[in-house]
Amino acid sequence: MLIGTFCTLLTAAGLGVAFLVAKRRRYATALRVAAFSLLPLGLAMTGVVRFVLNMTFNPVAWAGLGVIGLALLIFFVAGFADRRGGGGAGQAAAEPAGQAPALPAKRGRAAAAAAPADDFSDIEAILKKHGI
Repeated sequence: MLIGTFCTLLTAAGLGVAFLVAKRRRYATALRVAAFSLLPLGLAMTGVVRFVLNMTFNPVAWAGLGVIGLALLIFFVAGFADRRGGGGAGQAAAEPAGQAPALPAKRGRAAAAAAPADDFSDIEAILKKHGI
């Protein structure tokens, strides 16, 4: 009952402001203010406001949001670890014992631009420059 009364008063105040704005011949702005001022009453009539208030003060709902957040965090960490190639023990056990893990083949311009891993000539030049 209190929620409906509060939302009705909020809507009435917003419509009063919209009327004052319309008197200044700013009709588009007045329509926007009127539309926004009708939202609290509509939300109260549909029960959304009561649902949000009940959820806000319910500790079980907050614990549920925490569990959802934890699940999302674990999901993103798993995706990040998978992209970094940290497959773990399952990846090492799947490969034969005497072979090194095969690297995926690079394609396109990235392969042409990437230098081989054993080409240290630029690093050697920097070290020689500094007398190391």
